[in-house]
Amino acid sequence: MAKKAAKKAPAKKAAAPAKPMTKAEVLSAMAERTGLQKTEVQSFFTELEGLLGQELGKKGPGSFNVPGLMKVVVQRKDATPETTKKNPFKPGEMMTVSAKPARNVVKIRPLKGLKDLV
Repeated sequence: MAKKAAKKAPAKKAAAPAKPMTKAEVLSAMAERTGLQKTEVQSFFTELEGLLGQELGKKGPGSFNVPGLMKVVVQRKDATPETTKKNPFKPGEMMTVSAKPARNVVKIRPLKGLKDLV
């Protein structure tokens, strides 16, 4: 007689990942770590947002470095006209590719300081 394979116990499910911090939790944590008031931390983030908008806007250089953490770059893409090309899913048929308007794409690149944190 052949032996039946022993049943394995089901694998335990991994604990659910922690939820990301909310805006209020971030402000509280930064205030606690720096010793500043919550309103001061909030005004810092407001000014950082304004500076980002100024640097990434039409009149700015299009890039902004958060020292040691990340580089934020905006790519301005031109409009594309409607075209036709071969359909990769149905050989022999042509398909219409719709036109796309001009747009700005924001990319964030991590710097060494951020890479070393994780």
